[in-house]
Amino acid sequence: MDLSPPEQRSLLQKIFSSPKEPRLRAGWRLLLQSLLLVLCMLLLGLIASLGFGILNEIPYADLLLLGALATCLAVTASVYLARRFFDHRSFTSLGLLVNRQALIDILFGVGLSGLMMGSIFLAFWAMDWLQIESFAWQVENWGSMAVSVLVVAILFTLVSWQEELLSRGYWLQNLSAGLSQSLGVLISSALFALAHFFNPNLDWQGILGLFLAGLFLAYGYLRSRQLWLPIGLHFGWNLFEGTFFGFPVSGQYQYQLIRQTTTGPDLITGGAFGPEAGLILLPVLILGTVGIYWFTQNRPPAYSNQVSNLRI
Repeated sequence: MDLSPPEQRSLLQKIFSSPKEPRLRAGWRLLLQSLLLVLCMLLLGLIASLGFGILNEIPYADLLLLGALATCLAVTASVYLARRFFDHRSFTSLGLLVNRQALIDILFGVGLSGLMMGSIFLAFWAMDWLQIESFAWQVENWGSMAVSVLVVAILFTLVSWQEELLSRGYWLQNLSAGLSQSLGVLISSALFALAHFFNPNLDWQGILGLFLAGLFLAYGYLRSRQLWLPIGLHFGWNLFEGTFFGFPVSGQYQYQLIRQTTTGPDLITGGAFGPEAGLILLPVLILGTVGIYWFTQNRPPAYSNQVSNLRI
């Protein structure tokens, strides 16, 4: 893919090749990464089918964890290969610089999500929209609880890593490069919402809420130019929402420390899909956005940009 002056570029070069550097256009890169992802999933599915008899004997919770691990491996492999061979960029340049600030970003993201979800819980409690049925420590021993929380934490770690690597990593950054940052944020957030299409109890409110959540997570990336902050936000949101406060996580119930039922109007609470589908999400996302702005306002520009264009 030789770079030629615009007037000397052939039709095929104009269709396939980036006008600024010797690599494919962003749209083709996104398509090829998607094909790689499908190929990786098929390969892992083939491997899993060879041990089908063994899988039938594995408990459902462990099987769910294995499925998340397989998807995580497929997403990571496809993004790594696409980043290296199609984007001609390093994997780290997606926003995966490992240093002390990365840990701070993750911890702040988890803490901020806990504050956001705790605000929802307290708001429902104040409006008498929560009926607490039991607490895990009333019916289980501490060892069993610790194992269950650890398993769910591993599951949510895999989910937050793969979804942020794909949505705020590969999709957002390539769409921004090929179109514009604004369109990149909008389209990647829409794809993020549609990726949950088969979740239980999903309706138009859930789709809209997930789209807004995608915008919020994209803001975390744009303010930090690293994926660690949205990964921490994503992980913390799922863990506090489902495990600590007992809400459904995007329509799915996981292990709960607080076993409760939400009784308020679905339009506000999100009903069976969870708070992502309710109007309660709007003030909470505003709270989170203010928190991200405060956290990142004094960040040195050099930290945000030092690997953004790092080539292999």
